[in-house]
Amino acid sequence: MLRGRESDQQAIDVLLDQARAGRSGVLVLKGEPGIGKTSLLAYAGERAHDMTVLRGLGIETEADLPYASLHLLLRGGLDRLSTLPEPQAVALGSALGLAPTRTDDRFHVGVAVLSLLAELAEERPLLCLVDDAHWLDQASARALRFAAHRLHAEGVVVVFGARDGFDPAGLPERRLAGLDDQSAAQVLADVAPDLTGPVRLRILQESAGNPLALRELPRTAALPAHDHGPLPLPERLRLAYADRIGRLPQPAQTALLVTALVDDGGLDMITKACAGLGIEPAALGAAERSGLIRIAGRHAAFAHPLMRAAAFQLSTYDLRLEVHAILAGLLAGDPDRRAWHLAAAATGPDETAARALEDTAHRARERGANVSACAAFERAAELSEDPELKGRRLLAAAVDATEEGQLHRAEQLLDTATGLVPDASARATLPRLRARIAFGQGAPRLAHDLLLKGAADVAADDRAAAGLMLVEAARNANRLGDADGIVAAATRLRALDLRPQDDLDLARQAALSTALLLTDGPAAALPVMRELVDKGRRITPDMHSRRINAAYFALQTGDFQTAWEIARAAADECRTAGEISKLAVLHITLATSEIFLGRFTDATATASEGLRLTAETGRPSRAGCMQGMLAWIAAARGDSGRCAELAAGSLERYDANGIVNGLAWAQWAQALLDLGQGRFAEVLDRLDAAMAGPARHQFQAVHFAPDQIEAAARLGLPADGPLRRYEAWAQASGLAWAQAVLHRSRALLEPDGERAEALFRAAVRLHTGGGRPWESARTALVYGEYLRRARNKRAARVQLRAALETFQRLDARPWAERARNELRAAGDTALADTDALPALSPQELQIVRLAAAGRTNKEIGAQLFLSPKTVSYHLYRAFPKLNVTSRAQLAGLDLG
Repeated sequence: MLRGRESDQQAIDVLLDQARAGRSGVLVLKGEPGIGKTSLLAYAGERAHDMTVLRGLGIETEADLPYASLHLLLRGGLDRLSTLPEPQAVALGSALGLAPTRTDDRFHVGVAVLSLLAELAEERPLLCLVDDAHWLDQASARALRFAAHRLHAEGVVVVFGARDGFDPAGLPERRLAGLDDQSAAQVLADVAPDLTGPVRLRILQESAGNPLALRELPRTAALPAHDHGPLPLPERLRLAYADRIGRLPQPAQTALLVTALVDDGGLDMITKACAGLGIEPAALGAAERSGLIRIAGRHAAFAHPLMRAAAFQLSTYDLRLEVHAILAGLLAGDPDRRAWHLAAAATGPDETAARALEDTAHRARERGANVSACAAFERAAELSEDPELKGRRLLAAAVDATEEGQLHRAEQLLDTATGLVPDASARATLPRLRARIAFGQGAPRLAHDLLLKGAADVAADDRAAAGLMLVEAARNANRLGDADGIVAAATRLRALDLRPQDDLDLARQAALSTALLLTDGPAAALPVMRELVDKGRRITPDMHSRRINAAYFALQTGDFQTAWEIARAAADECRTAGEISKLAVLHITLATSEIFLGRFTDATATASEGLRLTAETGRPSRAGCMQGMLAWIAAARGDSGRCAELAAGSLERYDANGIVNGLAWAQWAQALLDLGQGRFAEVLDRLDAAMAGPARHQFQAVHFAPDQIEAAARLGLPADGPLRRYEAWAQASGLAWAQAVLHRSRALLEPDGERAEALFRAAVRLHTGGGRPWESARTALVYGEYLRRARNKRAARVQLRAALETFQRLDARPWAERARNELRAAGDTALADTDALPALSPQELQIVRLAAAGRTNKEIGAQLFLSPKTVSYHLYRAFPKLNVTSRAQLAGLDLG
């Protein structure tokens, strides 16, 4: 019986009942050792008699073995691995050591875990119990969190039990407090009914309602001897276990140590190691009878992790060394575990153990387990006698720590490695890593200076390495809106005179063209950028970073359709290959293209998914841009509350990391909201402020110039600066729609009526080529307003109806209302609304479109990193909104 845990049990019962109804749920039970997490997980297992139950465990000694805990959890379901899409099956099989290791996106394993859990829940609901999650190896924790975040309609429940060291990353948490006084007294009476007097009161006081303490403290003979202040509870419990262990015969104590050091609790390995120490199997029996360990089948496990710690700490140093050495000899077929036992058995520098750990680190890196790789490289460095080998291994550890975002740890490793890496290639790595660390720690200027200095230091020996650092310096400066930094890096890059055939060439040209835009303007830079776009379209599909660059420069030139096509193709390939880490940056380009192409619903879906991916993949630097774009769409649609919330989030991100792209979107969004609601002075104030800051060097500054011009014209003010800025870009772009917007802007400022009307007519004519429905509608609106004021109501109604139709399709409510009011004033009384796309959520829209294209639920799930059941759930919700009853009917709908 669990005393005092009724509300916690009820929360678990609710999750299990939801799973029986086909809904998924996740819960993280958190609290101190012994507070009842394991008991509640056991309760969940007992209540799930009609469900499939998988049990996993974090093991402290396996925390550096990648995917060890994931394998323990999933081993009962790996016979279904072949039912997964092939890339997922390969990724998960490789991670779990069931297939040859291969370099893969580390988040692809999480997608595969999601698919496998959904597959295992097909026949009946599934319960996954993960105890001691604070000791999960990082690779397992990342994969499980990724899958848990995307569970929805599979009938899967995941319950974690963890101390505070476990990061739930936004998963639902429930903190367990100590039992109330009455429940605590009942637990103590259950285990020690004859206990009375001061000892009973002291146990109740010192246990603070901790159920494990209430059960264990009465068993220790040492407790009454303590009359000083109470120890911290975990230490008190450890001493209680040490007292129990100390009463066992020495062979049983040694058997407990062996059990503590055999990571997976395999009984065969435990008995072989005991035999190597001359310990008979009877010693294990004595340990089991003590209640400290449980033996079931071919596995032995401690009743509580604190017992494992006590068994380890009570043993002698020389005995531990002996056990590690024996285990290393028995693990020839498991090189990763063998390497760690060799390292634990070493008493000084040991190159054999160091090489074994280095090999382990490389295997971990290939499986996307950078934290494990870092730990192995670092320990290998500690065992290295040769200074250069030590430095190389420390440098490798720092690379993995940086990749995982463990920046303080990476900085410490680099400090130790400095001076131990004499060759030029390693010296070139140091400043690049230090720059990444500095950027991640919010010191972008320091990052830029480190790259410039590093390039100067290695240029004589390795021009390509110097060029790479200068490219990164220019890229960082661009992300920060630092024009001087871009130009400085490009100037030095040009002086290197790198050969065109170098692999660096496209990146070098990208940096130089960005600087050229700043120094010589659009007329000089845009032709060079268009060449980069053409080259990017011919790049092989697997070279994603180069294609991302090409799509970026297509945005710079205003070729939004090409930018979308390149980014969409690259994103589809990344989805198929499971390269999730690259999708966040691709979503920025995709959503930007969709905004400028007038696909606001698509852009909302893309940016929303991108925002989720930034959180799930640990790329927070991308989040500000996604929030800024979503704020812009909310502004266009007149959703002031959502615009304000998203813009504030984007500005907060800018304050944290200095990345200016999100800032530019957020500032523009706030001004656009004002423009749509007729607050013209506020528009000018906001955009003038943006032009006084780092956003003035972002491409958004070109595209919000027409908004400045319109606001100024409404207030009867000049707009020479914004007009010159837009005119220079529009003429260099050679794009008809850009010329149309330029004509519209000039017309708004033109005092002569005839010339203004001629400019408006030219703008409307140039818009007929399409490509920018938002701008076309804006032009039709202001031209219609002009015509109505000129008392040409019939011609005005033509323009205003066109504007209204587009604004309604885009769901741009304030702009549609403005067009509608103008139409009424122009004498149009028949104002039927144009049906907009039904109110589908962004995810529903993505799923419906894929279903309309003939994709199965399984194919859609693989594409969007969802389970097939979740796809089915969203389709079930979308069908009534679309007034359809089957997938076949979707093909006939206009889905934008």
